[in-house]
Amino acid sequence: MSHLYFGGVDVVDLAAEYGTPLYITDENMLIANFRRYKDAFDGYYDTDIYYAVKANGNLAILKLLAREGAGADVFSTGELHLARLAGIETDKILFNGNSKSDDDLIAAVESGVKVSVDSPDELDALASVAEQLGKETGIAIRVNPEVSPDVNPKIATGLKESKFGIPYTEVVELCKRAKNMRNISLLGLHCHIGSQILDVSVFRYAADKMLELVTSLHESGIELEFVDLGGGLGIAYRPGEIAPTPAELRDAILPVFKRAEIAPPKLILEPGRSIVGPASILLCRVNAVKHAYRNFVAVDAGFNLLIRPAMYDAYHEVVVANRYDEPGSEVYTVVGPICESGDIIARDRLLPEVRRGDLIAIFDTGAYGFSMSSQYNGRPRCAEVLVKDGHVDLIRERESLDDIIRNQKIPERLMQA
Repeated sequence: MSHLYFGGVDVVDLAAEYGTPLYITDENMLIANFRRYKDAFDGYYDTDIYYAVKANGNLAILKLLAREGAGADVFSTGELHLARLAGIETDKILFNGNSKSDDDLIAAVESGVKVSVDSPDELDALASVAEQLGKETGIAIRVNPEVSPDVNPKIATGLKESKFGIPYTEVVELCKRAKNMRNISLLGLHCHIGSQILDVSVFRYAADKMLELVTSLHESGIELEFVDLGGGLGIAYRPGEIAPTPAELRDAILPVFKRAEIAPPKLILEPGRSIVGPASILLCRVNAVKHAYRNFVAVDAGFNLLIRPAMYDAYHEVVVANRYDEPGSEVYTVVGPICESGDIIARDRLLPEVRRGDLIAIFDTGAYGFSMSSQYNGRPRCAEVLVKDGHVDLIRERESLDDIIRNQKIPERLMQA
């Protein structure tokens, strides 16, 4: 009987030692995915890779990427804190987001990171905070490039109607205003067109539009240090699906930069999913098999730990990890333990005969898996382990029932008999 091995480790042994559900990350795969970006752009163009912390903010993962020279795209004060704890250099951190609080702006200015400005209102607020703190803050203007990638509408961030960014036709005037503001240093332009993109031609279109703005600003006497094209490169979730490589992304966008009429600025990219997504699996145990309208396999992980299938109708490959070599014999729908009919992980999959106690491995869960998890239904979040060449490290302890109530307070008047 063949078991699934991941990172050189038998996942059946991992389940026995750490319990289920369990997130498992392959360190070698993670590093290889990051290095593909470095190898694709090094020697071709001045490019920095800012890892998108929102995809997976585990400190061990961030530490590994920091050692590889990664910067960070952060979306909150919490993500900024994680990036700095991991040792990512502050001059390689961009604080992104469309709704930053005063506390967010203060944290950004005090830490010295760059800020992606999403609105004129935010620009004024940031300038005020910087002046109060007596510091100069480097910024990028986030552009809404009005680019429509073929992705789920919930992860298309560059559409004209998107909540993100400055309308394309208003960018130049806002840059002129920012250039003349005290305590503000205009350094670049920033955009992000979406996530899980499999057609790199849309990146070329976005690069074209961004370089048009760079040229217009140059003609107005404004020179920029960088253009940030965001992330969004997709991965192959489905069998037979072909995902673009960082080299193909390079070949799509660098010709735009190289044919520019002016000396184009540094390029920044913000990959997340394509680095961490394939590097993790979610291991869960079968609690019940029920033959009803469908053959249901009920496991101990649901959208409390992996919300992508419920939120995006996303596909993840699943296998029976403790009988990995057995051919499929029956069609099953894998569901979680959450009290929602939408708690479906995988519909109508051909698997070996599944029994209570079997282990199901869900592939490609490193991105937007644990980072979007919750304690819904009073379920403590699971542990995470890092595997490398047969070695195992625990990188997040399993939560306890005490963790569910850790910050809750019962008023004294309710404690009276």
